[in-house]
Amino acid sequence: RLGVDTQRIVIAGHSMGGWVTALTAARHPSLLGAVLISAADIGLIGTMQRDTLAALMADNMESLSGVTPQSMAEELNGGSAGWQFDTAAPGLSRMPMLVLTSDDGLAAHTDPLVKRMRMLGNTRITTLHQPTDHSWSDKRIALQTAVVSWLARR
Repeated sequence: RLGVDTQRIVIAGHSMGGWVTALTAARHPSLLGAVLISAADIGLIGTMQRDTLAALMADNMESLSGVTPQSMAEELNGGSAGWQFDTAAPGLSRMPMLVLTSDDGLAAHTDPLVKRMRMLGNTRITTLHQPTDHSWSDKRIALQTAVVSWLARR
């Protein structure tokens, strides 16, 4: 009715959205692919000590209504074991993926996921690193080109 080809869906996410993308794609093998852009492993972040995590969350509360840094730290600490990229890897072992990293330090989150997926036999992973910030401020055209080119091959 809406003209959507449900057999040709790719999901993508940036930062925390990249984490959501990885966990969602792991549970939906019918997806045509997944794109992670400067993805943060929120489950891994949730293994930090509560006080350190609360301080980190205080700087990342831009759009979360009714949430405190302490409540977010508690929730992350409580769910971290099941929310890590490593738990998603088996479900991603056949998923075509584009994993884009930047100089924001989060490649350390996605590099182990890529390595694990490759160890599990996934040969359909494309990676690209750009020397830019977390928002890809000065590499937006390179980001767009990478995603559109990768999608064109699906």
